[in-house]
Amino acid sequence: MGQSKKRVLTGSRPSGTPHLGNYFGAYKPLIDLQNSYDFFFFLADFHSLNGTDTATETRQFSFTLLATMIACGLDPQRGLLYAQSAVPEVCELAWILGCQAPYGMLTRAHSFKDSQAKGIDVNMGVFNYPVLMAADILMFDADVVPVGQDQKQHLEMTRDFAQRFNNRYGSIMHLPEPLISDDVAVVPGTDGEKMSKSKNNTVAIFATDKDWKKQVMSIVTGSAQLADPKDPATCNVFALYRLVADIVEVQQMADKYRAGGYGFGHAKLELIDKIKAVFGPMRDRYFELMKRPDDLRDLVLTGSARARVLAREKLEKVQEAVGVIGRPY
Repeated sequence: MGQSKKRVLTGSRPSGTPHLGNYFGAYKPLIDLQNSYDFFFFLADFHSLNGTDTATETRQFSFTLLATMIACGLDPQRGLLYAQSAVPEVCELAWILGCQAPYGMLTRAHSFKDSQAKGIDVNMGVFNYPVLMAADILMFDADVVPVGQDQKQHLEMTRDFAQRFNNRYGSIMHLPEPLISDDVAVVPGTDGEKMSKSKNNTVAIFATDKDWKKQVMSIVTGSAQLADPKDPATCNVFALYRLVADIVEVQQMADKYRAGGYGFGHAKLELIDKIKAVFGPMRDRYFELMKRPDDLRDLVLTGSARARVLAREKLEKVQEAVGVIGRPY
């Protein structure tokens, strides 16, 4: 028999209209993991409640994220897709883990310190974020968790809570390892800065042809004239093109830049065509899914029911270990 795959677990907080920065910096790297891991992906809708979104926005953003991930290639049949809010055992585990979480450690969490630095009136959702994140991970015995450098500390806290629990109650918690990619794409926005919704400099991955053209044509470029040779390495249009084109196409555009007689407008039109070719089928799938929110809800609730079976098994072991009476399922 072959060795079973390691389990990778990750979640995303629903946050609105996705763009190229989200796709290349987060969605694609995550979805690619389903090819080599036992893949668990959850909608982190409880985490989103510590922000300022309205109920309508939270619900809509949740459907947007689900449709986005599926349109981009996530296959619910190959892994486990579920909603955090549909697996209440996670919150019960968060309480138990919270009883092992030192106050001083939580005050040093990046999420808490960043909110304080911004003058935000910190709620308990923000303060307890590392504990709920730990419960998300430890509930399903994840082997590896994809994290950026900004989340590495929180995963270290997860391991700390798990070790504290194991030292007190026995080896119940499986310690996860970080999966840190050093080559995650930093995608430039239309202004040359990092693409971000807050900067209003995005190119959407799901848009009409008209909107794609408007967004791409607004990309800031240099002042070189049409006939002038140009350095592709300093051009925002080329930086985006190399993300969506193959090696040969990228080299061909680079050669045209250096030869002269090739304008930024020409490059933008090629970029538009490539975005249509790459994201057009995904866009059509996305808009079709967004027309059927009930089907999206059924899909994620079906996965959540499967997740609850695993969560109940884990929680029964935890309850027995800590000595509470618990409850029959």
